[in-house]
Parts: sequence; C-alpha cells; structure tokens
Amino acid sequence: MERVVNVIGAGLAGSEATYQLTKRGIKVKLYEMKPLKKSPAHKLDTFAELVCSNSFRSSDIKNAVGLLKEELRMFDSLIMKAAFKTKVSAGASLSVDRTLFSEYITNEIKNNPLVEIIEEEIKSIPDGPTIIASGPLTSSSLSDSLKEFAGSDYLYFYDAIAPVIEKDSIDFTKAYYKSRWDKGDADYINCPFTKEEYINWYNELIKLESVETHDFELKVFEGCMPFEEMAKRGIDTLRFGPMKPVGLHYNDNKPYAVVQLREDNIAKTMYNIVGFQTKLKYASQDKIIRMIPGLENAKIVRHGEMHRNTFINAPKAINEFYQAKKREDLFIAGQLSGVEGYVESTASGLIAGINMARYLENKPLIAFPKTTAMGSQAYYISHTSEKDFQPMNVNYGIFPPLDIDTKKQDRKMAYVERSLKDLEEFKYESKE
Repeated sequence: MERVVNVIGAGLAGSEATYQLTKRGIKVKLYEMKPLKKSPAHKLDTFAELVCSNSFRSSDIKNAVGLLKEELRMFDSLIMKAAFKTKVSAGASLSVDRTLFSEYITNEIKNNPLVEIIEEEIKSIPDGPTIIASGPLTSSSLSDSLKEFAGSDYLYFYDAIAPVIEKDSIDFTKAYYKSRWDKGDADYINCPFTKEEYINWYNELIKLESVETHDFELKVFEGCMPFEEMAKRGIDTLRFGPMKPVGLHYNDNKPYAVVQLREDNIAKTMYNIVGFQTKLKYASQDKIIRMIPGLENAKIVRHGEMHRNTFINAPKAINEFYQAKKREDLFIAGQLSGVEGYVESTASGLIAGINMARYLENKPLIAFPKTTAMGSQAYYISHTSEKDFQPMNVNYGIFPPLDIDTKKQDRKMAYVERSLKDLEEFKYESKE
C-alpha cells in the first residue's frame, strides 16, 4: 500500500517535516492556503515565511538555541541549510534574508518528486496520517476544528512584529555601526540617546495610540511583548531591555539608551528595529520612530503589526513524539504544538517527520534524549503542568541537571558536550 502523509502548512515546521518524510521515501501531500488566502501578517507567496523577525537568534553553541541549531544540522535539517545559505551579517546571531530564505525552501520542496503541493485552505482535520503544522496563524476554520479535537484548553496569545526601515534613510552623522562589546563584526546600526532625549522620547511614547485588542483575548508571550507595553512598566524598563546601552559606547561617548537595527536582507538595504515589536497605530509608529536620533527621516518599508498566535495545551494533547494522544496517526508540530521560536519550531517538525515515518514503517517511535536541546524541548512541552501552560524558548533550565561538578564558567560547555555525545549515540542506535 502506498504511504502518503498529509502535511498541513508549509511554514518552518511543515517544510522540515515534509523534507524528513521524503528523505525516508514517503510521499507527502503538502497543503498550503497561500497564495489563495493569507493571514494579515503574511506578505510573501512562498513557503516558510518569517513573519516576526529575520533572526534565528544566537549562533554561539554555548547558548541553548545555538546548540539546538547544531543538533538540527546533525540530522540534516532543511531549514538550517537554508538559513546558513541565506544568512546576513548579524554579529553572533544567525539572521537571514527573508525573501531568499523563503525562496530557497520553496524551490527545494517544489522540486521534490515525492511532494504534491495543494494550494487549498484545510478547514478541518483530515483523515489518514497527518501532520498539522499550520503555525501560529492557523486559519479560523481549522482552528475551530482543532479546538473541538483538543478540547477547551486550546489556547492562544498575541504576537507583535517589529518595523523595518530603509537603510538609505538613516542619518549616519548620529547613528553608527557597532556590535555589543565589539563581539563579532560591527553589524548593528546604533542610534544613541542622551538622557534628555530619552526622557522626552519616553514621555511621548506612553501617550501614543495603539490598535485596540480585546482584553479578554490578550495573552502576550513575554518574548514578543510590544515595546510600548514594556515602557508602561516604568521609565527605565526599555533601558534594561531592548534599548540597553551597555557595551555600545562610541568615540568615548556613553549613550543613555540605544536603539539597535539589524540587517533584514542580504542586499543590506533594509534593517529591522531590534526588540521593537509593536501594536501602535501606523501614525503613532511614524511619529515615535522619527523621534529616534538618526531616524528623523526614516522611510518605514514595513510597519509593526500585531496578530494572534494559536497553540495547543501541549502536555494535555501530545506526547514527546509530537503525536496526538487521542489519535496515533496525527502529529502536531511547530508553534501550534506549544514550542516558541523559529529554531524550536523547526526541531518539532523534524521530530514529527521522523516519527511519522517510523509510525508508517511499524517501527517504535523515538524520543530524543532529554539531555539534548531537541529532547529537552519535546519532554518539557509534553510533561509540564497542564495548568496555565505557556510556550517557552529552549533554555538550559529545562535540561536535566549535570551529573558532574563544574565551575560556573564551564557549565554551559558541559551541557553542550553531554548533548552532542548523547545525540551521536542516539543517532547511531536509532539508525537515524
């Protein structure tokens, strides 16, 4: 009998799951509602569109997300190949040209003879082996179907996108290139504030008008908190957050606060404002951005927006294989599964794809070691408390404690060494 899997959604997780399935000789019917229908946040017609940011975060292997990238590369991740092929300068972080990144993945998937692409909105969970990776912007019809399947604990929160600026509109008599503490290349553009400039700017910011959201619906993930909401927590909150000035002094000048901009495309013509996810109205964004030193004449090529992100109550609905507890031929991957972040979503798609293939081959499903970034993430979302479940980025706090004594400065490297050793053994033993 022919083995075919429905994959719903051609985002990061869906594309990765599709790639992993076809590597194992399994045909995929990939359903994607773009370009026929788009969410308010989507702009491109291609697959794996990066909506919120172009950054995959730190590439330092001692950072948990850096380790996760290395683990994904060990398992031949399509998303990681695309990211490194289309990376832009971003210091110690891995950031990509959004358009080229999406085009790379789209070409890989469309040229795969085992993939049938169906441009159609799926409104209910289909029968047969299925991976749902419709993402945090799942359409309302499918969302309703999932809610009925998963129960009343189907959850959601709001996510905010940062504005993008045209580089040629930045005033470099005020702005300057520098990475924090000169770590890596000077890839970030910095706009420094004096104390007086910052106080005036802050006082204007807290008066500005935002897009209305229903309070009973508003559940904002901390990592994507709109900067104007952060500002309401106190005048210095931004200075200790996305506008922290430490390590960004320039020509003996020590700024009171700094706005950083990061490359958004390989051509280096567009930059996004780091940490400035927002739900301000467009006119308010124009006003407050042009009060930033160096951005007085900023040309905003993409305003910040806010959209609803959906996710399931993972510990109630799925196991560490990303398999639904109620239905063994259904897997749920990506941010919909309760993971948070681009790299984390990719990992969930990779594990779901591998385990779906094993399910179809009547092989036992495999749980990645809890000592690894991929395994600790899968274990956390499937075993944490069901009450008030919230998505979380990968971090060493969800890893099992080290079983050896290490100095504080050596602890992260000890996690890395244990993870890579255990993953190599796991890969060999599982024949994956």
